[in-house]
Amino acid sequence: MSELRIGLVAEGPTDVVVIEAALRAFLEQPFVLTQLQPEPSQPQMGSGWGGVLKWCQAFRQAGYAALEDDPKLEGFDLLILHLDADVAGKSYADYGPAVAQMAVDRGLPPMPIAQPCPPPSATVAPIHDLLRAWLGVAMLGPKTVVCIPSKATEAWLAAALLSNEQDLMTEIECEMNIAGILAGLPKAQRVRKSPREYSARAAALTFAWEGSVKQHCSQARDFEVRAVKAIT
Repeated sequence: MSELRIGLVAEGPTDVVVIEAALRAFLEQPFVLTQLQPEPSQPQMGSGWGGVLKWCQAFRQAGYAALEDDPKLEGFDLLILHLDADVAGKSYADYGPAVAQMAVDRGLPPMPIAQPCPPPSATVAPIHDLLRAWLGVAMLGPKTVVCIPSKATEAWLAAALLSNEQDLMTEIECEMNIAGILAGLPKAQRVRKSPREYSARAAALTFAWEGSVKQHCSQARDFEVRAVKAIT
């Protein structure tokens, strides 16, 4: 069985760890994951959602109709665009006046765009539209999928590690401070936000994906459906 080639545009390195662990849970084929953003050779892009914005704007300036049309990306079997749903509450000005002015000059959709949660889907849907506008494409290509955990990838990790915390699980996709909750747990359970600590729990997330993660996180289920469809 040949390896799938997967390209990932993500906010940061801990998000890459969580998304890769999710992919290992439901993809039957082995795969090689290439981190397109953040990318060490392009430090000018930065990280966070602003880095994703800059990456998308660089693609937009190239003028391709879809990611699959870019010769640099055509060898991938799957392309993933990640933003956490909490981005909907941000403003372009959060990344400084130059980014805010760029958004005005290029006619990008206004931010913030957050909607009441629950349901998480009310905010996730306009983020799909926002990503397409950032890329300058009318529709995403057949190999491209979005990954928008609500409110952050930490919700997926928390669902894997803390599924017995029923009060938290009830509205985990609407909790704005999951990373803080994980970092504030008793020492034996504590998970600080670092690639090393998240990687140490990656196997637990993969194992719990089919159970507690998909049970409590609608956007995890949505991501799996989209990714599997894109490679079949």
